[in-house]
Amino acid sequence: MTKVFSLRLRLFVLILVPLMLMGLVLGYWRVSVAQNTAEKFFDRSLLSAALAISRDVAISGGDALLPSTSTLIHDAAGGEVFYHATGPSGIYVTGYAYPPHGSISDIDLYTPHYFQAEYRGEAVRVLKVVERVTSEGVSGNATVTVWQRLSERSRFATQLAFRAAGLIIGLLLTLALVVWFGVAHGLRPLLDLQQAIEVRSPDDLSQIRRPIPREAQGIVRTLNRLFAKVQESMTAQQVFISNAAHQLRNPAASVLSMAESLRDAQTPADQHQRIEDLVDAARSSTRVTEQLLSMDRLRQPMPESHRTQFDLAGLLRSIGADVGPVVLSRDIDFELVSPDHPILMTGDQVFIAEAIKNMIDNALKHGGPKLSSIVVRLREEGNKALITVLDDGKGLSPEESELALGRFSQVEPSQGSGLGLAIAAAVAERHGGNLVIEPADKGASLTLSFLR
Repeated sequence: MTKVFSLRLRLFVLILVPLMLMGLVLGYWRVSVAQNTAEKFFDRSLLSAALAISRDVAISGGDALLPSTSTLIHDAAGGEVFYHATGPSGIYVTGYAYPPHGSISDIDLYTPHYFQAEYRGEAVRVLKVVERVTSEGVSGNATVTVWQRLSERSRFATQLAFRAAGLIIGLLLTLALVVWFGVAHGLRPLLDLQQAIEVRSPDDLSQIRRPIPREAQGIVRTLNRLFAKVQESMTAQQVFISNAAHQLRNPAASVLSMAESLRDAQTPADQHQRIEDLVDAARSSTRVTEQLLSMDRLRQPMPESHRTQFDLAGLLRSIGADVGPVVLSRDIDFELVSPDHPILMTGDQVFIAEAIKNMIDNALKHGGPKLSSIVVRLREEGNKALITVLDDGKGLSPEESELALGRFSQVEPSQGSGLGLAIAAAVAERHGGNLVIEPADKGASLTLSFLR
């Protein structure tokens, strides 16, 4: 059995995972920004330090830097700064004796020049600034070189990155809590719906009418339709059982009465007559039982194994061979009109045969004393096959369709069960057709149609 996670957990994961991925992207972006920020901050600090040193050298004539400049260099740079200053003709003025080396092109001579180098075994960032100065009547280029360890920059960038990561993690944790409890609150109507479904029973299949979110309204509509169908099915089943019991009671009572009268028969002739009556009563009871079973089976979906392809014209001729002698024995003309070529059809052959027999049997039972002819015709119309049964009996009008085609109902009282035409109509609907009572100048005309 496939394991299904809770809806709450699935929504939590679906919402939080994209947020986490976005948080990772945002974190990566913040680290890059922190590194760029550190680079710009420290480069500007080096430039400020270089300008301050150049100013103090020019003012003091090469003496030590002012205390305010030293403090400014340390505070602005965020770490230890090394410097080296030379006057015109490359004369050493102040600072550390051996600065990191880096060449400057003549074109960019007076533009501040940044480069990476190594100082005392450590990687450093170096700024070299060249200015044109005049000191004591001598003009030339004064060079100020300042540098700083790259580890100071990395430490600063790491601090910025950790602060950003802490902020992002805090936001994600807050969002996780909000999503977890927000999803639980949002799913509460579904839990209420579950409780409403749980209280339903076969005795209470009423529709669910409580307020629900728009997203769950389709589920509730489907459930309400299901409840209605189940209720309708249960009601139909109860009605069917009640009608079946009523229909079987009379044949059973008749068989019992015939059996008792047979026991009391005085003469062989009387006994023989009562045996014949008992057989007829048993046959009638069996027929009603078979019709009831057929009616119940028609309520179920048709299994695919029952759908076969067969020749409808051949089936009709076979039915005519079976019922023809019975009809003719009652001094009634029987005619079968069918095309010479096969008419192929896919469906339940047993039920279609029973529907055709029921239509012929209906004409025999309800045609009345004036019945003298029954005609069965088979024809094609497009993708449909139509079977019409005509008789010249007392007749049946289209206005009587509801009563004639209803279950356990009859236009006039007779020995039938009232199921024959109802079964034929159900078989036709099962095969994409219908049973229609057509107008007739004399007698009755019933047409049964099937999709081929």
